[in-house]
Amino acid sequence: MRLSGATESGTVQARRVAKGRAVAAVARAGFIGRGVLYLLIGALALRVAFADGGDRQQADRGGAVAELADRPFGHALLWLLGAALAGMALWRLSELFFGQAGPDGGTARKRALSGGRAVFYGFVSYSVLAYAAGDKGSGSGSSDKQTQDVTAKALDWPGGQWIVAVAGAAVLGAGVWIAGRALLRKFRDRLRLGEMSERVRRASDVLGMTGGTARGVLFATAGGFALAAALRHEPGKAKGMDDTLRSFTDTAAGPWLLALIAVGLAAFGLFSWVNARWRRI
Repeated sequence: MRLSGATESGTVQARRVAKGRAVAAVARAGFIGRGVLYLLIGALALRVAFADGGDRQQADRGGAVAELADRPFGHALLWLLGAALAGMALWRLSELFFGQAGPDGGTARKRALSGGRAVFYGFVSYSVLAYAAGDKGSGSGSSDKQTQDVTAKALDWPGGQWIVAVAGAAVLGAGVWIAGRALLRKFRDRLRLGEMSERVRRASDVLGMTGGTARGVLFATAGGFALAAALRHEPGKAKGMDDTLRSFTDTAAGPWLLALIAVGLAAFGLFSWVNARWRRI
């Protein structure tokens, strides 16, 4: 009985810590860090849209990290960014164990989503911190080469073609889901709207819808390329964020479609800052 009581007391205490001010603070720092990344990626993509064909600056996380490193006090900013993203990973990890905010936050599906996000932000944080520590091949590695290398290895596995196809379809579906939720303004459920002025709510809606839709389109397009790589058994068809963004310039709209997506990604960066202030943690 004593052991059971001690275990229950420890669980309650751990839950209080996970829902406490410290975790909330690192989560909000994480949203600020995510906003910085998306603003930089949006700016890089906009630059690529109207640059000549010789510009191979990466419009992805690696390019954003390299761009930040070249700024005044860039090295210190990279450490801060990596630490902020580590805070996001820690918050998502706490959601895995103790559930998200809201009445249905403890469901298995939402816990699993939080676990996946914790792994993702943990990896991004590690790559940024490794770059800041001197591993220049870590944070700034080309997402296109990494994607193609992973796809090539996966296609060589038994049943690899099916694995890559399912993964591509999943990313495509996730992109459609992200864009759909943005257009339906589902993000409002997670914001403390009562604390916002009418003007801030309108701005939040515009940023959330524009940013979420652009992000969803980017995911869906990348997933489509991965699916094509699986169906044709050609790893080169898979594209990372940089080549996926550049592919928008090959449409009838030319660079203007990429410019529109770039503005949307920057909007998502600003919306991340809205989350840093008004998100329910």
